Amino acid sequence: MSIKSYPYYLANQAIAANQDLEVTDKHTGSTAYRVAQAGDVEVDQAVSAAVEARRPMAELPAYRRRDVLLHCVEQFRKRHDELVEVLIVEGGKVITDARGEVGRLIETFQIAAEEATRIGGEVMPMDITARAEKFWGMWKRVPIGPVSLITPFNFPYNLVAHKVAPAIAAGCPFVLKPAEKTPVGAILMGEILAECDLPEGAFSILPVHRDEAARFTEDERLKLLSFTGSDKVGWMLKDKAGKKPVVMELGGNAACLVDADADLDHAVDRLAFGAFYQSGQSCISVQRVQVHESIYEDLKSKLIDKIGGLKKGDPRDPDTFIGPMISEDDAKRVVEWIEEAVDKGARCLVGGERDGVIVTPAVLENVDRDCRVYDNEVFGPVMVIEPFSDFDQALDVINDSRYGLQAGLFVRDIGKIRRAWGRLDVGGGIINDVPAFRVDHMPYGGVKDSGLGREGIRFAIEDMTEIRLLAVRDLD
Repeated sequence: MSIKSYPYYLANQAIAANQDLEVTDKHTGSTAYRVAQAGDVEVDQAVSAAVEARRPMAELPAYRRRDVLLHCVEQFRKRHDELVEVLIVEGGKVITDARGEVGRLIETFQIAAEEATRIGGEVMPMDITARAEKFWGMWKRVPIGPVSLITPFNFPYNLVAHKVAPAIAAGCPFVLKPAEKTPVGAILMGEILAECDLPEGAFSILPVHRDEAARFTEDERLKLLSFTGSDKVGWMLKDKAGKKPVVMELGGNAACLVDADADLDHAVDRLAFGAFYQSGQSCISVQRVQVHESIYEDLKSKLIDKIGGLKKGDPRDPDTFIGPMISEDDAKRVVEWIEEAVDKGARCLVGGERDGVIVTPAVLENVDRDCRVYDNEVFGPVMVIEPFSDFDQALDVINDSRYGLQAGLFVRDIGKIRRAWGRLDVGGGIINDVPAFRVDHMPYGGVKDSGLGREGIRFAIEDMTEIRLLAVRDLD
């Protein structure tokens, strides 16, 4: 079978420069696609083109930016099955997860199309003091200029969409570095954007080896860096970004709390989903679970039964829930972390075995809090459970992490909900569901080592625009 090749996009143009980047089918390990790979010279050209496009993009009327995004929505719908297939192949996603992500891709661009015509400002009263009574004033938001976007492998459509769509809506030219393991989804977006009447240089999508990617961070002509990835890499890039603002959505170690009055069956269903969908390769995957001691044994029993029945294997089988991890090295790492915890006294209640790139979902208890599987971001199909007796102490345990992205609480007491909202040191609290819950218009991001700033279209547009004031003195 022939291997399909894809170009990169430089200043809106498809460039089939080479076939240097090999993209594997994550389930079979065979080569699935070949993608043109750029280098520093091409990134420099892309940044120069984006600088030239700054004024034309800023002057593009809101309705035209909206129509570009709506064209993308239309094409995503028409090419739905193709997009799903690419996601199964390059991302290793099971078909239900792949369909879900394509759906969210469509929603994200739709939201951005709506927000493109809502970027306004405010009339300001100036007569708050005698010296300014002859003035009138107003402010508006203007595009910040060319922006740099760097995205990870685990959501090759939606995490790209959360950067590309607001950039277009705001009128910012962009240069995008997609993940080397999953670049094809971003290239397909470029193919669709190239059909639109955008100013030359409005976008470049360049798969680049990390050794050639310094310009995405360090080039002073780029006015903002938006990065999603590991906290280690994110903070390193921030140090190198110079004067430009940096928005980062980094790692997580998401915790849940299941209180005594929770609906157990609902909690078990959602915990199993939140911890193990996409084989746990999500920064808001459920990793630590605090369970009230009065229901701990019942929940544990139900959880073991539920997780033991999750089907693993071929991502194209609609019944498959557990698919491959992104690489065999990552699968090995997850099992090593499980084994480390067991060696230190933890009990593995179910799962934890590896078959190539697939790791069976694992639930651990009695885990030493110094273990990597407890203290770090696993980014794999592992859940740690432990009992609690005091609600406020359980909140303290959730906060006892260098991460703070989202937390989930299964609790009915409104007083406890308000207390948790005030005390949890996280970017978002999800009540009666898991931290893996996200709607694409909501502010999304974290604190501590989970990052800086917020995504969600409206909030990303705020980062990609600046406030410009106009004050006018009446001369009559």
